[in-house]
Amino acid sequence: MTLDVISEHSAFDGKVGFYRHRSEANQCTMQFAVFQPPQAATGPVPVVTWLAGLTCSEETFMIKGGALRVAAELGLMLVAPDTSPRGDDVPDDPEGAYDFGLGAGFYVNASEAPWNRHYNMYDYVTQELREIVAGEFPSDRQRQGIFGHSMGGHGALTLGLRNPGIFSSISAFAPICSPIHCPWGQKALGNYLGSEQTKWSQYDATELARSVGDSRPAHPILVDQGLGDQFLEVELNPQMLQEACRDGGIELELRRHPGYDHGYYFISTFMEDHLRHHAKYLRD
Repeated sequence: MTLDVISEHSAFDGKVGFYRHRSEANQCTMQFAVFQPPQAATGPVPVVTWLAGLTCSEETFMIKGGALRVAAELGLMLVAPDTSPRGDDVPDDPEGAYDFGLGAGFYVNASEAPWNRHYNMYDYVTQELREIVAGEFPSDRQRQGIFGHSMGGHGALTLGLRNPGIFSSISAFAPICSPIHCPWGQKALGNYLGSEQTKWSQYDATELARSVGDSRPAHPILVDQGLGDQFLEVELNPQMLQEACRDGGIELELRRHPGYDHGYYFISTFMEDHLRHHAKYLRD
């Protein structure tokens, strides 16, 4: 595997880098970003992977998230993949809509043509990208967390709930809590997975939380939600996740914030809390 360096930049005595490689999972060229804290110069450090939302890329979080200073203090490596496969051969929404196709991989493994050749973001994040980061950067394979926003919050919750042996800490900002029950999710899962909704539950955090059984997360999940969020009522449905976590015996800290909307001003306001949440559970 050849990893191409797009650019690298000093930041908070560490380094932000942007990288490109050929993905076997997605059968295309993928890009991702890594922040290496100063502690990485002397040995492996914990890794927290950020999954971004609709229309975002690997750059969005590193530029807008307000995470680097605190990550440098805590000694956390931050990894941010792109939100979907891309390229001339990768199919997109036929109508060019923002909520499906390019920039909207939804962190699933597609089973329906033509999407199943390229849209395998679940395997990409949980397997391929983790192996690349472990092989190319001073990261600790045993100390891994995951968080994200909106579509990426959905991804963080579902990947974290399905892989407690990989991700020891989970958090999310304004996540799509039940894609089965919202227009964004119904469109994406219907196209990627087909019309049989029984296949959708494996990518629905609410369904997973309710049925997780003995494989529930070892630590509490942190979720922040702005009450001024324009997508709150129709697309996000945090009350469904809250009820499911209660039913499944999962400890959830759901914080609701008056006045905050869906964007990165909201995210950057509470980013430090999330990084400290992950650091608490990823210590030696």
